[in-house]
Amino acid sequence: MSTTYEPDVAVVGAGTVGCYAAATVAEAGLDAVVVERKPESEAGHIACGDALKGAANFPDAIPKSQIESAFTNTGVDHGRFEIPTEDTTLEIPVPGELAVIDRLEYGRKLIEGAERAGAEFHYDTVVQDVLQDDDGTVTGVRGKSGGDVVTYDAEMVIDGAGALSILQDKADLRDTTFDTNVSFQQFCSAYREVVEVPEPVEYDDALVFKPTERAAGYLWYFPRTDTEINAGLGFQMTEEPMKLVDDLKRDMQSRAEFAGAEVKDKLGASLPTRRPYDSAVAPGFLAAGDAAGHVNPTTGGGIAGAAYAATYAAEQAVTAISEGDVSEPNLWNYNERVMDHFGARYAGLDVYNLLSTAVDVDELMGLLAALPGEKLAEALYSGKASVGLRLALKTAYESYGHWSQIWEFYKTKRTAEDLIDHYGRYPDSPEDFAGWQNTRDALMEDVYEVTGAEPKY
Repeated sequence: MSTTYEPDVAVVGAGTVGCYAAATVAEAGLDAVVVERKPESEAGHIACGDALKGAANFPDAIPKSQIESAFTNTGVDHGRFEIPTEDTTLEIPVPGELAVIDRLEYGRKLIEGAERAGAEFHYDTVVQDVLQDDDGTVTGVRGKSGGDVVTYDAEMVIDGAGALSILQDKADLRDTTFDTNVSFQQFCSAYREVVEVPEPVEYDDALVFKPTERAAGYLWYFPRTDTEINAGLGFQMTEEPMKLVDDLKRDMQSRAEFAGAEVKDKLGASLPTRRPYDSAVAPGFLAAGDAAGHVNPTTGGGIAGAAYAATYAAEQAVTAISEGDVSEPNLWNYNERVMDHFGARYAGLDVYNLLSTAVDVDELMGLLAALPGEKLAEALYSGKASVGLRLALKTAYESYGHWSQIWEFYKTKRTAEDLIDHYGRYPDSPEDFAGWQNTRDALMEDVYEVTGAEPKY
C-alpha cells in the first residue's frame, strides 16, 4: 500500500528544529507536516545535557511561555570546572540567562506548541529517500510507516533529522553550495543518565564539568533540581573510543553525592563538535540545528541556536514558495542570518575545540587553572576575550610554570578572532561563496599551525 501527501513544507524530525520550523510555516498560512520516526509516546525523548544557554528568549512561533514548565532549574549562573590534576576547582561566570530543563517535558511542549500553530505530525514514519527532479531540486521525501510506503511531495524540505542526517546521504548535493565536507570525525559520541540522588547537592547553582582521561572529552553534572542530576560524558570521534557507560559509572562511584542514587533514564547520541555548515541550502532544501552543525563546539549546546535557525529556515521557505522560486540564490539569506546571529561565533569557538584535540589533558587543565575565570568565560562563549595590562601582569604572576601554555592560548585566541572577523564578511550571494571559502581555508591553515591539531576539514 502506498500513500502520498502534498504539504507545502515537509519537515523531517520532531525535535527543536522540526517544531519551530513547522510552527513558523503553519503560522504563515502554509501546510507543514513533521515526519517523525518515533511513535507518538516517545516523541521528544532525546539525549541531551539539558543545559540551556540563552534561555531568556525563544522565537515567537513557540514562545517561552508555552515551554517554561520544562525549565526545572533557573538558578544556575556559573560553570564549575573540576581540575583533579591541579587539585582545584575553577568557577567561571556564564554570560546570559541559563537554565537546566527536563528535556522530555520540553520536547512534548514543543510538539504541543507546533500543533497549536497548525502543524501536522506523522509519527512512526522512517524517511528512507529524498526525491529530486531532473535539475536536482529537492521535491520531497519517501519513507515507510507501518510497512506501507509514504511519499511527501513538497515545495520545500527542511532537514531537522539531527547529526549525520540520512537526508544528506540520500540527496545528490554535489552541484550545490550545500556543505558536503562532513565526516564522522567532526562529531562527538555522548551518553547521559538522569539520576535521582538521596540528598540535595551543593552545586545546584552550577554546571559542573570535569575532564575525562583524555583532553578531547569531558564529564558533566547538570542539576535539573537539587536532587535530580543529568550526568553524562562524551568524546570526540577523532579519539580512541571510550567505554561511555563504564567510564561514567566509575566517576559517579567516586562521588559521595551519588551513593544510593537511582537512575531514572539513560540515553546516548551523537552531536556535532564542528563549525556550522558553510552553506545549509540547496534547491528546495534547507538544513538546521544538528543537521547543519549549529552547535557550540566547545560545549555541545545547541537548543537555542536550533530554534532560531529553524525559524530562519522556515521564514525563507515561506518566502521562496510565495515567490515560486526555491533556488539556492533565493534561499541564500538563510545562510546569512545564521552566520550573523551565531554561526560566526561558533566557527571561532571551533578553534578552541581543535586546540583540545592537540594538547595533553594535564597541560590543558593547567592552562585553564591559570587563566582568569571571567576572561576564560568570554573565550569559551564568544570566541573573543580581551585582557588588560593589570590583569595580564596578575595572571603572569599567578601562572608561573604555565607561561608556554598561556602563550599558545593567546596565539589560538588571535586565530579564532581572525576567523570570526572573516565570517563577519560572509558573502551575500552564492557568486562570492568560493572566494570566501578560499580565504577561510587559508585562515584555517594558520589555526592548524598554531594549535598543532590535525586538519579537521
